[in-house]
Amino acid sequence: MLELAVIVLRLSQYAGAMVLMGSSLFFVYALPPGGDGSAARIRWARPLLVGAGAMLAVAAALGLAAQASVLAGSIREGLKIETLTAVVSSMTLGKAAIVRMAAALLAVIALLALKPSRFAWVVAAALGAIATASLAWMGHGAATEGPLRLIHLGSDVLHALAAGIWIGALAGFFGLLAIAPRASRAARQALHHALHGFAGVGSALVALLVLTGLINSWVLVGPDRLSGLWTTPYGRLLGLKLIVFIGVLGMAAANRFRHTPALGQALSDDKPPDLALRDLWRSVTIEMTLGLAVLILVAAFGTLAPPAAL
Repeated sequence: MLELAVIVLRLSQYAGAMVLMGSSLFFVYALPPGGDGSAARIRWARPLLVGAGAMLAVAAALGLAAQASVLAGSIREGLKIETLTAVVSSMTLGKAAIVRMAAALLAVIALLALKPSRFAWVVAAALGAIATASLAWMGHGAATEGPLRLIHLGSDVLHALAAGIWIGALAGFFGLLAIAPRASRAARQALHHALHGFAGVGSALVALLVLTGLINSWVLVGPDRLSGLWTTPYGRLLGLKLIVFIGVLGMAAANRFRHTPALGQALSDDKPPDLALRDLWRSVTIEMTLGLAVLILVAAFGTLAPPAAL
């Protein structure tokens, strides 16, 4: 039961940190600074970020307690002050959890105190980036020893940041498409501009995710263990993650090369974009679902011993 709680709380931290960082950045680089279509005019923008930050803070605190309980052998022992203090003082995952909690709470305070604006989004994105980067100390990269330690840990950090930018953008597109049928023409134009502009960002993110994924697999699996990868629980979940990720890329390609141009054509011809918006909504919903599946798998196999450790 404790192991399941650890996985759920890991997933909550992944989602909270990535939406806090990635959606904040999305509001800055993808949307106009003011007027219709800007994040400051979107009612759900600040609540989304505040909710993500609050979820992250709570999940980090509970995750620390759950991890301490697993290490101590029981919830009663894990919740003792001396046990929690030992985990925080002597283990990097404990220190990282404190960093995540602090970053999340500061982001929530800043978002509630500041007027919705690009400055508020930048502050939230910076704090979210700290929280997202700290996720690497919750994974296998922090446990790697030897000459590859810094390379593996740095790769984990970049992998988490790239994934966060992607997940945060998907959350932003999902919200924009939900209100697009009732939005003004200017807001729809801003949506199309954001979709079109994300093509370059998305390509860079895919390249970074693939590169860092290969580095992590080289360290955790190794070329000499590839033949037996599917014989381990870690390997089976990793393989499933790769399959789901390919599905994510397929949906992203459909958005870029089919649905986004269709929306642009409808807007330029001054025709009702209902069909294009509906297709985009369906595609982004599927892509978000697959993205969530990837996070679930990462949260699960991140608790398992990789082949290199067997």
